[in-house]
Amino acid sequence: MVRKRRTELPTASSGESSGSAQEATGGNGSGGGRGSQPPVAATGGNGSGGSRGSQPPAAAPQQGATGMGFQGGRGWGPQSQQGGRGGGYSGGRGPPQRGGMTSQQQQFNVPTEYHGRSRGGAPPQQPPAAAAAYEPGSRSRGRGGGGRGGEQPVSHGGPPSKPSSSDLHQATQESYAAGGTPHHVPSEASSSRPAAESLTQQLQKVSIQQEGSPSQAIQPVAPSSKSMRFPLRPGKGITGRKCIVKANHFFAELPDKDLHQYDVSIHPEVTSRGVNRAVMEQLVKLYRESHLGKRLPAYDGRKSLYTAGPLPFISKEFKIILADEDDGTGAPRRDRDFKVVIKLAARADLHHLGMFLQGRQADAPQEALQVLDIVLRELPTTRYCPVGRSFYSPALGRRQPLGEGLESWRGFYQSIRPTQMGLSLNIDMSSTAFIEPLPVIDFVTQLLSRDVSTRPLSDADRVKIKKALRGVKVEVTHRGNMRRKYRISGLTSQATRELTFPVDDRGTMKSVVEYFYETYGFVIQHSQWPCLQVGNQQRPNYLPMEVCKIVEGQRYSKRLNERQITALLKVTCQRPHERELDIMQTVHHNAYHEDPYAKEFGIKISEKLASVEARILPAPWLKYHDTGREKDCLPQVGQWNMMNKKMVNGGTVNNWICINFSRGVQENIARAFCHELAQMCHISGMAFNPEPVLPVYTARPDQVERVLKARFHDAMTRLQPQGKELDLLIVILPDNNGSLYGDLKRICETDLGLVSQCCLHKHVYKMSKQYLANVALKINVKVGGRNTVLVDAISRRIPLVSDVPTIIFGADVTHPHPGEDSSPSIAAVVASQDWPEITKYAGLVCAQAHRQELIQDLFKTWQDPVRGTVAGGMIKELLISFRRATGQKPQRIIFYRDGVSEGQFYQVLLYELDAIRKACASLEPNYQPPVTFVVVQKRHHTRLFANNHHDRNAVDKSGNILPGTVVDSKICHPTEFDFYLCSHAGIQGTSRPAHYHVLWDENKFSADGLQSLTNNLCYTYARCTRSVSIVPPAYYAHLAAFRARFYMEPETSDSGSMTSGAAAGRGMGAGGGAGAGSGGRSTRVSAANAAVRPLPALKENVKRVMFYC
Repeated sequence: MVRKRRTELPTASSGESSGSAQEATGGNGSGGGRGSQPPVAATGGNGSGGSRGSQPPAAAPQQGATGMGFQGGRGWGPQSQQGGRGGGYSGGRGPPQRGGMTSQQQQFNVPTEYHGRSRGGAPPQQPPAAAAAYEPGSRSRGRGGGGRGGEQPVSHGGPPSKPSSSDLHQATQESYAAGGTPHHVPSEASSSRPAAESLTQQLQKVSIQQEGSPSQAIQPVAPSSKSMRFPLRPGKGITGRKCIVKANHFFAELPDKDLHQYDVSIHPEVTSRGVNRAVMEQLVKLYRESHLGKRLPAYDGRKSLYTAGPLPFISKEFKIILADEDDGTGAPRRDRDFKVVIKLAARADLHHLGMFLQGRQADAPQEALQVLDIVLRELPTTRYCPVGRSFYSPALGRRQPLGEGLESWRGFYQSIRPTQMGLSLNIDMSSTAFIEPLPVIDFVTQLLSRDVSTRPLSDADRVKIKKALRGVKVEVTHRGNMRRKYRISGLTSQATRELTFPVDDRGTMKSVVEYFYETYGFVIQHSQWPCLQVGNQQRPNYLPMEVCKIVEGQRYSKRLNERQITALLKVTCQRPHERELDIMQTVHHNAYHEDPYAKEFGIKISEKLASVEARILPAPWLKYHDTGREKDCLPQVGQWNMMNKKMVNGGTVNNWICINFSRGVQENIARAFCHELAQMCHISGMAFNPEPVLPVYTARPDQVERVLKARFHDAMTRLQPQGKELDLLIVILPDNNGSLYGDLKRICETDLGLVSQCCLHKHVYKMSKQYLANVALKINVKVGGRNTVLVDAISRRIPLVSDVPTIIFGADVTHPHPGEDSSPSIAAVVASQDWPEITKYAGLVCAQAHRQELIQDLFKTWQDPVRGTVAGGMIKELLISFRRATGQKPQRIIFYRDGVSEGQFYQVLLYELDAIRKACASLEPNYQPPVTFVVVQKRHHTRLFANNHHDRNAVDKSGNILPGTVVDSKICHPTEFDFYLCSHAGIQGTSRPAHYHVLWDENKFSADGLQSLTNNLCYTYARCTRSVSIVPPAYYAHLAAFRARFYMEPETSDSGSMTSGAAAGRGMGAGGGAGAGSGGRSTRVSAANAAVRPLPALKENVKRVMFYC
């Protein structure tokens, strides 16, 4: 049975065009945008990334997810000169130095007892003595989930203890006094809190991995929210031009009712919320007046019931009778008896919620918020089809066909949120895919896109039908008004005409065809088709397809194909003005002032959009090369172009080849295209040889591996004697190329060590200047160049970045599509490799357990037969690479983490901040640069609208708010440091601002400091001349993770992806095993009960450049 998994993906969008994973960057949209993973429920607004389910991560055992080959690496690498500058910002070009992560990482001066011990060092707030407080033997493997044990202190000998309630405070700037020992600093947070406690100690209390059980997975511990505080807002920002915007938040007045919670137990237990609700609805109807003190309770469909005031009993049992659905046998309906016990559980305290909203209490009282949410969901749940936090109905308009038996339903999202203005109800428009309520025969005809009566079903057809119909509810149509419902469990392997079943205890067999004719007088027309199997496997029932119709109102939760996504995006893509009107109409239509539940609980909802003060941050000046006519540039409304400008550091492409996989492109066209592209790269400031090493070669797509390796070999045969390398492969692809793109990238990046640029057939023919200029930008960063840098960066004017060497990380995890139950999740981390410019980012990727959100390979240790315990991981490798590229070690870390839902903030921070600390300490004792950890969220439902849609100075061409609009008041968190930033100009649809939430800040950023840095970085995205919607390091991590999926499962075809076993088996030869340095560790079993196969390792020269662009 298909588990429903909530995958509401944001959609189509403004800002970056949600391109396909293909690389061709047409036009001015910022190429294959986030959101390349197909949305299942489109909620309008900016296409955002892969489906990040909001389930908590499974227990996360370590899965040799190396793919990186961390070698040696006990200390820092040697200092190297800063390469790739092209002689400063003027004059000479010089080949950019490709310095970066080499596998032999030499040693820095590290006392021997620290070699590879991965101690975690003395954290910033710890007294010096603490460094010795660790047991020398206990090397934390910390492979687990949430709480991840630190090293075990001597005093702890027992099992993991519970998280303490003492608070964790941010380290303050003084802790990093030059050369001094970190000293204990009291926190500035509220005086009522106990003394600060180091992160490492906190982590030890959360969970401790016992020595001697390295393979045992730690269950993720959800630390109590009291154990750790996120930073308080450091005041509000003042930079920028002030303006007013409207937000889709509606003020909700906090009731002064006395809320009571009751436990509900229903026997016999049923899993269906629908049945539970029917039972409780009947109970309220019968007993509201007589036994419930006339109260109207709100019910969550499971175990909890809430009332506004007490019921006249502490505990009571009720007997409820539900009439069962007609079973279609002609027998009288069965009644189902239920015993319901309602028992007082607690009083839900709204006083604390009030305190929290006023900023006088740090923790959000989740229970009280949940009660209010349930109350406001009661009425829409009875009227509409609930999916996650959204409600859908054909009555809400715009029911559109999506193809292959699916249609889109319109709906709205609703959620109650604590904000600075008090409680707010966030309401947004949404659409998602439902299965059309068709006769099954018609559904199958649409699914297979052909008349199915003409030829028999192939095996592939059967698989597709079974996949699409498993778990779907159907009703039978051959019995007049008796419409019994069944859930499909599979298809029969035989045709209907061959099926027989026993009709009595003696084993008398009867055919299905005979039975239907004799019993119902029904002649089966399509007897060559399989039957639907319903019921369980032990006693299956057979239903011919032609007597079944799909029941209305079933959401389609599997993966959509490209055509369906396009159709869904068309429906959801609305201009801001239209969307605002629709939201207002929804609020009006929901008539909260007449909602009997809202009335009962005293909740009043405003019908006006919240008016919010905003500021428009100025765009930053961008630096281009001094030899161009324009040496710098000030973007206008989030965009600019390359006219009269040269890249600030042009890369060098001396040796390149081109392979054409598109039959429709003749050789002379391919040659002309390459010539134009080389010319454009030259004009843009690169050193690009106009002649390829070998002539353009045309090949068949099914020969991709053989052709790539043969051409590479031929080119290298020519180049190697002269000591030269092949710099670039240009590839021409057919517009619909299936798995070709993914196969090609996998072979180039993990086998040949070659960067490639793919161009689609349609663009090769058009050969537009805009397209060629965009492709040139991508090629330049792939060969180690820089397109532009911030003027403020090179003049050292960026607060808390320009003063000391600073590294900026971006991290993201992409999860497999819904319906793929075994393929791994992929984590990617990128980090800036230049300072002070901060525009070049090196990237690493690894596979980890299915739907695991915590990044497992940030820090890891393994046993090496020669060197003993060796420490490595993605953070360490990127820190060493920064040191090698800049000659300096980072004195400050800024970590932008994408794709974390609010419910996982604590877990992700505890686990990943600890990994960053350990990675730093494994390089050098007491090396603990201050960290700022910021979560970037795009999957939220806050939308900002111009106060006046007709004011030309307040909107961009698409009618959206202007790029640089920042909001940090009213609709933001009551006390914590968060803000909404719309950094991009809209293209179509309604812009979705990014939400930034600071979870840890030892660098003590001001509001203006972090907001301006984040906005300015959005102008440094390499793939286009537009500012983008989320900070580039997070964007690059998303691109890298998406790219790595091709290394693992090169085929993702229209029919859904291939079976995971086959996918995992593909392409593993390249790059070999778990990568060097993994110490031959066995790959552990993941939560999904299958070993996570490590990705093939990226080649060293590929890792160093922005291969994912």
